Amino acid sequence: MDTMESIKQTFFQECEDLLQDLESGLILINDGEDDDETINSIFRAVHSIKGGAGAFELTTLVGFAHIFENTLDEIRSDRLDASKDVLKTLLQSSDMLLDIFEAARDDVEFGDVDRAEALKKDLAAFIGTSAPVENDVDEMPAMSMDDMGFQPVALDFDFGDDIDITPDTVIFDISFTPTPTMYAHGNETGRLLQNLSELGSVKTVCDTSLLPALDALDAEGSYLTWAIALETDSIESDIREIFEFVEDDCKLVISQRETTITDTPSEAIGDDDKKKDENSGLANMAVAIEIDLPNIEAAETAAEVKTEITPETMSLETPKNEVKQAEKKAEKKSAAPAQAATIRINLERVDRLINLVGELVINQAMLSECVVDAGASNDPAVAAGLDDFRQLTREIQESVMAIRAQPVQSLFQRMSRVVRKAAQATDKNVRLVLEGEFTEVDKTIIEKLADPLTHMIRNAVDHGIETPDKRIAAGKPEEGIVTLSAAHRSGKIVIEVSDNGAGINRERVKQIAIDKELIPEDAQLTDNEIDNLLFMPGFSTVETISTLSGRGVGMDVVKRAIQSIGGRVTISSEQGKGSVFSISLPLTLAILDGMLVKTAGQTLVIPLTAIVETLIPKAEDIHSMGNNSSVLNIRGTFVPMIDIGYELGFREKPLHGERSVILSVETDDGTQCAILVDSIQDQRQVVIKSLEDNYGHVPSIAAATILGDGRIALILDVDNLITSTSAKTNTFDPSQIAAE
Repeated sequence: MDTMESIKQTFFQECEDLLQDLESGLILINDGEDDDETINSIFRAVHSIKGGAGAFELTTLVGFAHIFENTLDEIRSDRLDASKDVLKTLLQSSDMLLDIFEAARDDVEFGDVDRAEALKKDLAAFIGTSAPVENDVDEMPAMSMDDMGFQPVALDFDFGDDIDITPDTVIFDISFTPTPTMYAHGNETGRLLQNLSELGSVKTVCDTSLLPALDALDAEGSYLTWAIALETDSIESDIREIFEFVEDDCKLVISQRETTITDTPSEAIGDDDKKKDENSGLANMAVAIEIDLPNIEAAETAAEVKTEITPETMSLETPKNEVKQAEKKAEKKSAAPAQAATIRINLERVDRLINLVGELVINQAMLSECVVDAGASNDPAVAAGLDDFRQLTREIQESVMAIRAQPVQSLFQRMSRVVRKAAQATDKNVRLVLEGEFTEVDKTIIEKLADPLTHMIRNAVDHGIETPDKRIAAGKPEEGIVTLSAAHRSGKIVIEVSDNGAGINRERVKQIAIDKELIPEDAQLTDNEIDNLLFMPGFSTVETISTLSGRGVGMDVVKRAIQSIGGRVTISSEQGKGSVFSISLPLTLAILDGMLVKTAGQTLVIPLTAIVETLIPKAEDIHSMGNNSSVLNIRGTFVPMIDIGYELGFREKPLHGERSVILSVETDDGTQCAILVDSIQDQRQVVIKSLEDNYGHVPSIAAATILGDGRIALILDVDNLITSTSAKTNTFDPSQIAAE
């Protein structure tokens, strides 16, 4: 990959972050948090996207971002109210900007041109302009300053002593000469100067000495040079960062003043002019062409000059509340916590590091067993050393796993777009509420959650939320709510998709399953079993196929995808009030804490998060239910007993409970069960090795691991084991047991 292509890929990576910032900012504004910092942040995001796209001649992206940026500028300048209609269009434009970006990133032709043009017209209508015509950059050769006959202009403007140097601030003199290519790439001098003003107090002078007569003016030319005095507490690199996207399309000279200003004001500014400036409150702006930075639209490029520009013909206006805004910005800067430095790392390197840590865990276990076999475990020094090694290994493992952990925020924000499109397709008024979006999850899990969550969100909008007229008739608000939440619970990640819709019509669901011959007509099902019919392949409650549903593909895909990453999905619903789909996931797909148990000569691992307690049962607490099934009385609660050696086929007859060790386990939905094993060997951290990738799916087995002695042990899938055996023990009469 050449250097330019590498830089382009870096831009695409940064653009993804900027698009996420844009959408999250728009959502905050839509939720009522329309503070200046939020508005400025989304403006900067679009501006950065446009600047970077211009550098790589991505004209479609530049053209759309340009009108988008202008609209945001109107909002942040208080000339456009962020009304509901405006925000709706801005959110749709954010989605469109993402589509255009993805087409550019994937190097494919952007197809939805008509929709993009319609949105550009809508944005232009908000600010009272017509949609701009894109410049065809491909037809315009890139030209250097020397090619166009330009020579650097040395500007020696004396800004006078009206710039007060305060402690901890310095003054930079900046000479900035744009080329026509810079404007063709969609960049604007006004925006750059406006961003520069955010670093401190700015005075700007424009040199028009190269400006030709009107009849000789080239509409695509560039004739102006800008001299800028910036008083700031920033450093030179901060200034150059503002110009980074145009540095190849301009002449830029930055120098720091070494002495304070003690001279009298320049004679270039006459007494009359200075008096006029003082009377108008503009003593801070001594100019040949004076510019109102927040309202710079009229003087952005010389190509827009129609008449001779003189100081007398220009209207000037001091930026509103300049001092107060500067003080407010300084307060925010001092109050904001310092952000930790970050670097981008190739994910393959992180995965390799995690694999090596997994091998370290295995070798630590092997070393421990070798010490025990050698009879040296009783030596205090050896025992202490092993204990320190075990603790260090765990700390390294946790630190490495934290590297790959990421907030689910980026994934959740993508669902906002899914909701908007689904609501538009179904003519429903739906809003997405996010909770716990900063919950951290293994990046591998996040990547595999995108498709299942998309199906579930669409299902909630299409099937869960009612149409506006039905909601009003039911006494509900017209707007439906879909809530997407994430939280850590009992060593797992729980993600929930809930809605305040109509809930599951269980009678209709059961009848559809019968009609499709998915269940027998005389089937006796509990509410939970009826709800789980939604996960059967081919099941659909939709009579006609639409863009969202009706093809019989959806929730069964969700279940398989969740199970493939060691998770479980459950449903709870109340008719008329809504439904909740819960996804329970492991914290990581690499390492887990487990209990090593022995059964029928086989070593198994039971996840520690599923175990409630261990006990040795009494004979009077065990009750036979027939069909090789038994229940155990645990403090007045009867729970099914499962001999995993028998269920997994390791022995032909189930083990008698009195000669077993019992592990009381609990599933994510609260179902309890008593697992029978021959003995408990150890509690240990084990490395997860996928069976599906290396062998195939095994019922009731989640994965495998390598023990310290090199043997392979299977990791039990407790939820699947209980579900597969519950049919045998799900009905019994406790009164009959009490009468025995």
